[in-house]
Amino acid sequence: MFTNHLPFAFAGREKAQPKEITMGNWTADLMTRTGPKIHVRPVRTEDEPMLAEFFTHVTKEDLSFRYLTGLNEVGKERIAALTDVDHVRTENYLAFGESGDPLIATAMLACDPAFERGAVAISIRADYKNRGVGWELLGFLSRVAQAKGVKVLESIERRENRAAIEIEQQMGFTTVTDPDDPTILLVRKELRAA
Repeated sequence: MFTNHLPFAFAGREKAQPKEITMGNWTADLMTRTGPKIHVRPVRTEDEPMLAEFFTHVTKEDLSFRYLTGLNEVGKERIAALTDVDHVRTENYLAFGESGDPLIATAMLACDPAFERGAVAISIRADYKNRGVGWELLGFLSRVAQAKGVKVLESIERRENRAAIEIEQQMGFTTVTDPDDPTILLVRKELRAA
């Protein structure tokens, strides 16, 4: 749903300046607008096979939106990048159905070393789209970012990804056209200090 062009997500492993709250401590039980309850927790290394299976249930269009390229499948290197996170600057959250199964979404927050900016990327299983999962996860990532002192939350969207852009705008994000590519929108929201 939301893109994964995270400009500083995987750039180097600079030593992050720890904040009071490390992302690895955040879990939540969220109620979506249509009723499904979801449990959100930080990713673990052993989640790689589950993530690989999850992405077989994400539409090709959504993979294109997430990675800003035409992908038929999410390969091992990309899966490893989703599980090999530092749990301070970068965190990937997994959202599960109420019974704990299946994995229905993944939501990444990647902060720059100074925690000035945070980029978000969300993917949702095709059979859980349009049920409020993206809305709840974007709100959750916003709260985590705000608690960490992030000042600006960002996403990069393909213009055709109208559903994600609409949700982001409803949540107070603004959009501008990428000056280098008119098919891309830069989406951002100023966060208030926690």
